[in-house]
Amino acid sequence: MADIYDLSVIIPTFNEEENIASIIGAVNEVFQHSGIRGEILVVDDSSKDRTIEIVKGIAGRSDNVRLIVRAEDHGLSQSVVEGFGAARSDVLQVIDADFSHPPELIPEFYEAIRGGADIVIGSRYMKGGDIEQWPFKRRIISLGATAFGRILFPEVTDPVSGFFAVRREVVAGAPLAPRGYKILMEVLGRGEWQLFVEIPFVFKDREEGESKLRLDTMTDYLRQCAGIARFAVARRAGPVWEEWMRIVRFGIVGLSGIFVNMGLLYLLTEFAGLYYLISAVIAIEVSIVNNFIWNDIWTFGAADNLRFDRKISRFLSFQAVSMGGLLVNMGVLYFLADIFGVYYLIANLVGILIAFIWNYAINRHYTWKKST
Repeated sequence: MADIYDLSVIIPTFNEEENIASIIGAVNEVFQHSGIRGEILVVDDSSKDRTIEIVKGIAGRSDNVRLIVRAEDHGLSQSVVEGFGAARSDVLQVIDADFSHPPELIPEFYEAIRGGADIVIGSRYMKGGDIEQWPFKRRIISLGATAFGRILFPEVTDPVSGFFAVRREVVAGAPLAPRGYKILMEVLGRGEWQLFVEIPFVFKDREEGESKLRLDTMTDYLRQCAGIARFAVARRAGPVWEEWMRIVRFGIVGLSGIFVNMGLLYLLTEFAGLYYLISAVIAIEVSIVNNFIWNDIWTFGAADNLRFDRKISRFLSFQAVSMGGLLVNMGVLYFLADIFGVYYLIANLVGILIAFIWNYAINRHYTWKKST
């Protein structure tokens, strides 16, 4: 039954009477123009308006439109997962009903899957992507959620996107634990996949109806991230586990740098007779070199490790990031200790932690971006 259609477009709905007929028509028009044999599966969360009535009417006239009405365990992610199970094709596309996601891009997603991708993600944050008509508060919430998601999936620019396509085998049998609105995080964290592709798109705020975003969405999201992390650690496999192991290696290298720094500072000051500030400068630089070498070889395993020009480029970048981390550490120390009166050792510990996050994130996404 799974190969009756080329593509299944899953549209989760709740009170979408203003949009649902238009989005179904737009998707069917895309099917006609692209030659894709597609079905439209509307999964409704027991809408209180006329959404169900409208879809039933359309489904009665269209063989490729189906409706599932969910009576319990409500939620957008739960609706999408139910759609995965009911779809009658091996390529599954998720799209919002409110035209936030442009249906005209569906053929690009489908072709990327046919080209070998396991997951195709519509990204608002890669080059060519954008967001229109969003208030400042919602932008900040979205950026925060995206940044948090990229801790788990650093290569994905928009891991919380609701606009994506996936091969059926990625989610078939996967222990998805849907919660809230960020179903893509579940697919990335618990699905079986190797290759993902991102396609830029311009997110447009809903044309009709009311946004479903609520403050408790963030709570659900944080719980979801914690669940994905626990799953990755328990399974000891997958992209999240690999990223955590990379972070651990980065931390171990950082600790080795502390020992190098402290040991050299002591030797140069006590035995070589250098002024301690001069010793400190030398010790800091040697520890940076130590950290770079081990991170290049072990933490990030640069594929072009023997190419001298690229190694120098990475080292200069690492040096700059390390100096930035030092400034972050000192800034946090001063801010907490002098302005808020936090005990200086505790303030310094917080500064070290924030500087560590800074160093890892910038080096991961810039210094070694093309090498890992």
